[in-house]
Parts: sequence; C-alpha cells; structure tokens
Amino acid sequence: MDKGLAAVDARLSLGLDSLDAFAEAVVPLQSQAIATKALHARINRAVSPALSLLRSFALVESLQRRLLRLSSRTSSIPRLLDFVDCVDCLREAIAAVTAGCKPAVQRIHEVVEFLSRTRATDQLRIRRLRETMEALEQLYEAEVDDLRYDGPLDDALLRLQNDYEAILDRLKHRYITAHVPGGDGSTDPTPPPVLGSDLEMEALRRISETLASNDCLDICIDIFVKVRYRRAAKALMRLSPEYLRTYAPEEIDGMEWEALEAAISLWIDHFDVAVRLVFAAEKRLCSGALGGVLDGAVWPECFAKIADRIMAVFFRFGEGVARSANEPQKLFKLLDMLDALDRIRPAFINTFDGEAGEDIRARCRELQKLLVHAAARAFWELGLQIEGLQDGAPPKPDGSVPKIVRYAVNYLKCLAGGGYAAAMERVLRTEAAWKARPLAAPPDAEEDLLRDALSNVLEALRRNVEAKRGGYGSRDRVVPHVMAMNAYWYIYMRTRGSELAALVGEETMRRRYKTAAEEAAYSYQAEAWDPLVRLLTETRDVEAFMRGLEENLRRHRSDYCVPDGDLREQIKEAVAKVVVEAYAGFLHANAGLLVQGRAFLPPDSIKRLLGRLFDGGAGEGWRRETAA
Repeated sequence: MDKGLAAVDARLSLGLDSLDAFAEAVVPLQSQAIATKALHARINRAVSPALSLLRSFALVESLQRRLLRLSSRTSSIPRLLDFVDCVDCLREAIAAVTAGCKPAVQRIHEVVEFLSRTRATDQLRIRRLRETMEALEQLYEAEVDDLRYDGPLDDALLRLQNDYEAILDRLKHRYITAHVPGGDGSTDPTPPPVLGSDLEMEALRRISETLASNDCLDICIDIFVKVRYRRAAKALMRLSPEYLRTYAPEEIDGMEWEALEAAISLWIDHFDVAVRLVFAAEKRLCSGALGGVLDGAVWPECFAKIADRIMAVFFRFGEGVARSANEPQKLFKLLDMLDALDRIRPAFINTFDGEAGEDIRARCRELQKLLVHAAARAFWELGLQIEGLQDGAPPKPDGSVPKIVRYAVNYLKCLAGGGYAAAMERVLRTEAAWKARPLAAPPDAEEDLLRDALSNVLEALRRNVEAKRGGYGSRDRVVPHVMAMNAYWYIYMRTRGSELAALVGEETMRRRYKTAAEEAAYSYQAEAWDPLVRLLTETRDVEAFMRGLEENLRRHRSDYCVPDGDLREQIKEAVAKVVVEAYAGFLHANAGLLVQGRAFLPPDSIKRLLGRLFDGGAGEGWRRETAA
C-alpha cells in the first residue's frame, strides 16, 4: 500500500507540474477576455443612449416637417388644434433630445477613457476618438440650442401667439346694447353670457398651456390682458358713458342738476351692466382660457388686471358725486346709488371674489362709506337750510304757501315713501353706529331714527314758518296770519294719509299742524274782520263799516291768496258767519235810527260778497251789489 500510494503521489505531482505550466500560459488570455468583456459592456452602454438620441432626432425632424405642412394650410380652429398638438409633440421630442444628449456623450467619454486606460487599441485610434467626442459635444450644445430657441418651434410659437390674439380679439360682447337695464327688465343673467364657442374656448385653453410650457407665460398673459381689456372697454363705450370723464367734485358741482341727475342714473345702469354682464363674462372667459395654467393660479390676477382700470373709472365718478357739495336734492340719487350697490352686492362679490379681487371690493366698500356720509349730510343740510332761513326767498306778499314749505313737504313725503324709507333708515343707523364712541352702546334697534329725523325737519319747518311770519313787519298785520294759515294747512293736508304721516304719526301731524292752521285762521279773522264787527257793535258807525268792508274786499282781491279750495271755503263760511250775523243784527236793532233815504246792502248781498273772498273778483262784485 505504501508503494502504491507513493506511485500515485508521483503521478499527481507530475500532473500538477503540468497544470501550473498550463495556467501560466492561459493567464494572459484570461486577462484579455476580461478586458474584452468590460469593453463590450461599455460599448453597449454607450450605444443604447446614442441610438435613443438618434431616434429622438429623427422624430424632431419628422415633426418639424409636419409643422411646416400644417402652417401652409388654411387656418381654422380644428386645424389650429392639430397645430397645437404638433407643437406639444415637438416640444416633448426636443426635451427628449435635450435630456438624451448629455448622457450619450458621457457614455462615449467613458468608452474612450477605458480604451485609453486599458490600451485596448492603438494611440492613433484613441486620438481620433477623442477628437470625434469633442466635436460631438460642441455639436450637441449648438444643435440643442437651435432646436429649443430657433427654427420651426420658435416660428410655431410666434404663430400661436398671433392666433391666440386673433381669437381673443374676435370674442365680442354682442349683447350689451340689448341688455341695458330698463330695456327688457332683465339684468341678472344666470349663468353669465358666454364669449366664444366650445371650440374657441378649447383652442384658447390649449394655446395658453402650450405657451406656458414653452417659457412664454409672460407673453401669453400680456396678450390676454391687453386684448380683453380693450374688448371690455369697447363694449362699455357702446353705452356712451361720456359723463365718466367728469369725476372731480368741483366739476360735478359745476354741472346742471338735470345733467347730473341723468348722469347718476346712467352710472347706476352702466355699473350694473359692467358687473353682471361684461365682467361676469370676462371672468368666465379668463377662467376657461387660463384655468389650466399653473393649477389655476394665474387667471385670477389676469382678470383683476382687466377689471381694475375700468372699475376704477366707475368708482371715481361715484366718489366724486359723494364728495361734491351737500345739496339736499342729491339725497335721492345718493340713496339710489346705495340701493344699486346693495342690490348688486351678491353678483359683485361673486364676480370679484378671492384675493385677486380684494382691491376692487375694498374700493367698493369705500364708495359705500362715502355715499352713506354724503346721504346723511344731504339730509341734514335740508334741516340746516330750513332752520337758517337759507331758502333765499323773502315772505310772499300775498301770504301764499312759501316755496320752502312746498319743497320740504314734498321732499319728506318722497323720502318717507317711494321706496326710500328703508334706505334712509339704514343710512342714519349706520352713521350713528360709526359716530358712536368705542365704549358707547350702538343705536337701539327699536329706536326709529328716521321718524325722529323727519320730526326734527318738520319742527324746523314750523320754526321757519314762524320766522317768516314775523318777517312781514307791521305794515300789514293780516298777511302774516294768511301765510301761516296757508303753510300749516298745506303741511297737514299734503301729508294726511301719507307714509310720512304714518311714520311721524297721524295724530301728531293733526295736533301740530292742523291746530296751528286753525290758530292762524283765528288770528287772521281777528286782524281782518273783528275791527269791522266792532264798528257795528261798539261805535254803530255803519258807514265806516261799509267803507272798511269795501277796503277789506279790495285787499283780499289784490293782496291775499288762499290757494287751497277747502281752506278757502272754510274761511269764507267762518267770516260770513261772524260778519253777516253782526251786520244783520245791527240793521235789525237800529232800523229806526238809520238815515231816511239811505239804502244799505241787505245781509244776503254782504254774504254773497264775502263768498267771493280770495277769488280775485271781489271789487267788481262790490260795485255790482252797490249799484243794484
């Protein structure tokens, strides 16, 4: 066994010596195989990106040719959408080229470096490979820049900008004239009018997104804002708002009242049209065209830019009216403006919502504040003018109703009725709350501020009448009472059964002004007729009585006026009752003392003469009666 094992060991030793010699011969071949495998892997890594890059270049070239074909065809919305699709595809292909060039060059660079390090080829080939790689890098930089910023894609983007502007420009507000408030009674369309067809909206949306994705967002926004501002302005200019050119308070003060009144009415209508129709439609267009850009973050600002300048013109005029002189006649138009802003408030907030519309909403709130203050000032100005006798008119010599009384009564009636009472109550309550001290309690909700305000003005009017009553002097002691009687009776009769009387109180109005008219009537009778009656009852001078009666009738014919027919009849009856009864009693009691042959008018004739008081014909009646 030992001999056998030794023989086996000898054979194994011989075999191992042979293997060692073989291994020494195979090692270089193994190293070369490993290097060849590594080179193959690097070449494969370089070839794949390069092939992908070549395919991207081929696609770019194909899409460029397609863009040129589409550009040469007749423009229409469907073809424009195909054109946009091609632009989007070309942009993606160029993006693929841009993304693929650098990795492909980097892989080639790795292969060249490997060949140089492993000396898998000769130095001549390595140098040529390096030169080719450097040229390829330079070509990549120049070619990619041309693809991105020059050539067919750039031309296509310019064309899209032109088409975008053309589509926006042809979307007009064609319904404005037909929907002016007061025309068909409809000023609140729901939903707002649509500008453009579905295809046009789709084209605008696609072009906006394409321009934004190609670094043309600023250009897109500039085009949109410029064109749509111009279209919105032209739409409103069709309403002929020339009055908006006058907005400074001093300019408004210089306008004729009729012109200003008409301008304010137009402002109310046009403001309504601007919010409900024009800008509601513009907002819908802006949202539809730009809503897909930056997840909808762009279009609210664009819409605000379009609306801001136009709405500022409307606000300037309203602010000018509010800041102009505090004339009482402006009150109703100021209340109309406030009412219009209240009615349009839901539509206004819906149109100018969000952070982008905050400036416009703030401007509107400021206008409302100015109008509230202006309305309150205009109302109190009436009381101040009445209180200060600033109507500028002297007492009427005929004792008729003063102009300020007629104006104030009709003014207050219109304010209490005509739909203005609620608005005026809000104005007074709002201003009272603003004027209250921080720690003071707000106005009581149960407190009727309007009733108190109207009562105060009526009381100022009563003091005005009394002041005029004392302004006649002592030359004629009858006419002041005629004026007071006319004025108080006018106040009572013109307000009886009206909303004004309902607010102030029917009983209050009767107690204050009917009673005052009756007291003035008693004073009138005492000054005008009691001296005549005393001539009969105290001095028994019938001839003096007849002369006084003739003079009184003449003065009533030429100097005094009682325009109200009912009051005139009551005065005639009261005067006739006193005078005729005294005259008849005198004739009956002194029949034997009268001068023989002297004819005196019978009581019925005196009654007929007195029945024509204030009729303008008493003098002729006297002559007819005495001749008879």
